[in-house]
Amino acid sequence: MTTHATKLIETIEYKAQAIAEQWYKNVKMNPKTPVFHTMPQNTAMELALNFYSNFRKLFDTEKPFEEAHVLFSKYAGDCYNERIPLPQAVYSLILMRRHMWLFAEYQAVFESAIEQRHALESQSRMILMFDYAQYVVVATYDELIRREIEDKFKSLKIKSPFFVLWPGGRKEKEK
Repeated sequence: MTTHATKLIETIEYKAQAIAEQWYKNVKMNPKTPVFHTMPQNTAMELALNFYSNFRKLFDTEKPFEEAHVLFSKYAGDCYNERIPLPQAVYSLILMRRHMWLFAEYQAVFESAIEQRHALESQSRMILMFDYAQYVVVATYDELIRREIEDKFKSLKIKSPFFVLWPGGRKEKEK
């Protein structure tokens, strides 16, 4: 890991609370995230703090997709349990990334032109992690919705047509 990536990671790690607070102010007022407007601050902030506090793991691994899967499956599960609609969960993730970079820029973490160039290299890695994040969040929501529908059919003691109707649905095990 480069010293510039380390500088970004350390800034995010040490200032996670401040960055999460800025993010919260944005999602609380943003018209694209209305579910956050009435959500208790500590519930919303926990979503961002979990990400910012674990950001280093995305850089310190040989298998970034696997680490992203762990982190963002938790994020997706937490959002799903809070009944945050998928588009708002993804958009709040986009805002997390934006606030992370705005904070680093505002704090002048990357002061020289060389540092800024290296920061762009770090940003490429971060963009890849957020691409993974969006995929994992959508895939996890898909799985959680499937399970919820299957459980509802089971509770009604009706064989679920879910496996046939939902493209890419799991195959029912043969008995």
